[in-house]
Parts: sequence; structure tokens; C-alpha cells
Amino acid sequence: MTASDLTPPRLSAVLIVRNESRRLPDCLASLHGLADEVVVVDTGSEDDTMDIARAAGARVTSLPFTGFGPLKQAALEMASGRWVLSIDADERVTRALAEEIRLVMEMDRPEPAGFWVRRELVYLGRRLRFGGAESDWVLRLVRRERAHFVPLLIHERLEVEGKTERLQGTLTHVKYETLSEHLVQMDRYTTMIALERMARGRQFHSWQLLRVPWELFVRLILRLGVLDGRPGVIHATMSSFYSFLKCAKLWRPEQSARGELAPAADDERAPR
Repeated sequence: MTASDLTPPRLSAVLIVRNESRRLPDCLASLHGLADEVVVVDTGSEDDTMDIARAAGARVTSLPFTGFGPLKQAALEMASGRWVLSIDADERVTRALAEEIRLVMEMDRPEPAGFWVRRELVYLGRRLRFGGAESDWVLRLVRRERAHFVPLLIHERLEVEGKTERLQGTLTHVKYETLSEHLVQMDRYTTMIALERMARGRQFHSWQLLRVPWELFVRLILRLGVLDGRPGVIHATMSSFYSFLKCAKLWRPEQSARGELAPAADDERAPR
């Protein structure tokens, strides 16, 4: 055993997946030459997702779905790098972001303890630039020993002990290539959210129906989503209905879905 064998990885990439054989290859390709270690937690894939991950050199573990937060925390604890990049199968590291991350690794400063990254959304094959969902900031690059995931079923998030900064490079978020895919995810996520809200005593109110026209107006007109063409209009409409559906499912919660909450695809945020 050489001294280099004892040197821990500088950067570990961690992700949770399920039935991601279509999108995972591009994600892993964007990590090639950047991450020294890739940790993949599979939650019951029925396709060749695990084979694809192993072929790419990832360390693969299979665990039952217990919620996004607990599973991502498990993946974080399996990583051995000084730094960890949390990424989803439908995301790709851009060249500019990869260069920034390499610079962070080379400098290896004790502060900041984490970095926020901006995601650019690609929906139905088009990069959205308006409508309020064109980009968002997510904490993704962290010092492993100073980070943890909040153990939530959904809407989990990374937290760090220390200061954070923003990187200029972006993640490309290739989300929902078909409407059917969006509808399936919308149904699963809104069920999870409704069950979570019900546990906190939340109830459905008929006035919440007004969320649909109001949010549609905000996204299409005030936030100029109409400028993104048909994909922008469709995304705004789906997002508006999604906001209402989260509330409507409180009326008759789908208890039968408790055993079917494992997502068809991984993502840290609900489909919007």
C-alpha cells in the first residue's frame, strides 16, 4: 500500500437514484475528472441504473426509501472526501462550475464551509428564462465534516456549520422531458406533502382554489413566463395546479399511497 492509497479523496459526489438509467449517464459524465469518488444510493431501481453506476466506477448501495433527507444523509455519511458535492441524476455540472470547484479543492480553505450553486432549468427541452422558475440557488458543495441533511421526507436541505458563499458556475437541471413524467411526479410529491401537512394539523379550505388563477397570472404575466413560449406556458400552468393540489389532497388524504411514496426519480425539490 502506497502513501497515495491512504490519501482521502478531495471531492466526493453523492446522489440517490431510482430507475434513472436514462438520465444518470449524462450526470455521471459531467462528474468525470472532477469527483474523486462517486457514492450512489439506489432506492429500488427496476432497470439497469445500478449497473450503469457501477460501470462508471461509482460505489453503489441499495437502501429502502425512507425520505429524501434520511437517504441523502446516509449517502453523505458514506462519502470519504474532504468536500462533498450533492447532485441529482437530472443535473449536470457545467464546465464553468467544474473549474470553480477545482479551484475550491486546490485552495481548500477552512472557510467558507459550503457553496451555493445556481441551477438553470430545462423543461420539455427548452431552457426557461422567465416565469419565476428559471433558476434557483441550492447549497450543494460542502465540507463533509461540517455538513448534514435535515431529515425531512421531502424538501430536505443541506446545512453547514460556518459561512457560505456563492459560485458563479451553474448546474443544468434537465427536468421533465415529457408531460407524463411531470404528472407522475406531481402526483407522488403532492401526496407526500399532503401527508406531511396533515400530520401538522393543516386542513383544506375551498378558497385555496384561488391559488390557481393567481399563481398563473404571476408566473405568466408578472414574471414574464409567456416569453418562454409553449414550454413556459405549460410549466406555469402545471406549477399553478401543483400549488393547489398540495392543498386539495388535505381534504381526502391518499392514505393508500403511504407504501408507494418512493419517487420515480430523485430530486431534492418538489416538481414545480
